[in-house]
Amino acid sequence: MQVFMSSTTISSKNVPIAEPDSRRGSAAVAVPEDNELIRTAAKVTRDLNAPKPAIYWADFLASVAIGYGSLIGAIISPSVVLAVVFGLIAILALYRAGSFIHELTHVRRNALPGFHFAWNALFGVPMMIPSFMYEGIHSIHHRTKKYGTVEDPEYLPLALMKPWSVPLFVIVAALAPVALLFRYAVLSPLSAIIPPLRKLVVERYSGLIINPEFRRKAPEGDLRRRWLACEIGASLWAIALLTMVATDVIPMRAFLIFLGVMSGSVVLNQIRTLVAHLWENDGHEMSVTAQYLDSVNVPPPSTLPALWAPVGLRYHALHHLLPGVPYHSLGEAHRRLAAEFPAGSSFYRANHDSLWTLTKGLVRGSAGRN
Repeated sequence: MQVFMSSTTISSKNVPIAEPDSRRGSAAVAVPEDNELIRTAAKVTRDLNAPKPAIYWADFLASVAIGYGSLIGAIISPSVVLAVVFGLIAILALYRAGSFIHELTHVRRNALPGFHFAWNALFGVPMMIPSFMYEGIHSIHHRTKKYGTVEDPEYLPLALMKPWSVPLFVIVAALAPVALLFRYAVLSPLSAIIPPLRKLVVERYSGLIINPEFRRKAPEGDLRRRWLACEIGASLWAIALLTMVATDVIPMRAFLIFLGVMSGSVVLNQIRTLVAHLWENDGHEMSVTAQYLDSVNVPPPSTLPALWAPVGLRYHALHHLLPGVPYHSLGEAHRRLAAEFPAGSSFYRANHDSLWTLTKGLVRGSAGRN
């Protein structure tokens, strides 16, 4: 994930935070609760909460197959043009495959037997973004009293920050592959024998977060066991990958293409994260309705969101209202609610036209407040 993902890269601690504008945030907090919206949303979507395993498996496996197949095509292609085309396809397909990390945090394991393991084996470990980097973190973002506060790992008041923070927020994501290689090839093995380093790695470098103030707690129980298994796998893979590159088993060109595709997918996710919310809260607790309105839907007739906000992420505001509805049912949920409410209601105020419109609004809003 937000990775890939309803969140972003390892951390954006280098993104500068300006003094928040007290006129904002407080306005978002003051949004009264729209109980009719909340009740109606729960009522008309009650039958949509069950995930359909066939859709999950077919979608994920197809995305992985196309992504890795295109990555191989980019590596072996003798033509630069074809390599670029294959690379772009690989970026989009692997971005979609990675976006399922968001679903893993919301769907019970027994509802999708084997899916969590398959996702980690086919994507999470090879891409060095195992699911533990999102599990146990994303759920905090959905807690009513945590959303938008300093305790929310996936919230940064970008609309209240310096204007140049917005492009920097995206640019730092391009370095994610290098950071992940260092995290798993170097920090993981070293932290296994240096306790103070382990504490730092767990707190600061084990989550897909954007809030530089957030500190992760050490895992417990079943999550701890899954965490260790995935971390060992990702560490062994990172060390093996760098060893094979150093010994020319893997050509440098192939390695750089792999890093480029990985970087492209992370940057695309970071751009999506940039417009997942309006980012106008200054740290106060918000009503459920305020959280919904601070989040973003980009519904049809727009078509491009299917590429840059896949696996239901184009309905991000609706997801915050109905986090239990699986991604494949969010479109139907949106259609049902659209039929229930008149234009101008709270429901429609979370709808936006396009990525471009949202980005312009964020940049202009940030510039106007600083």
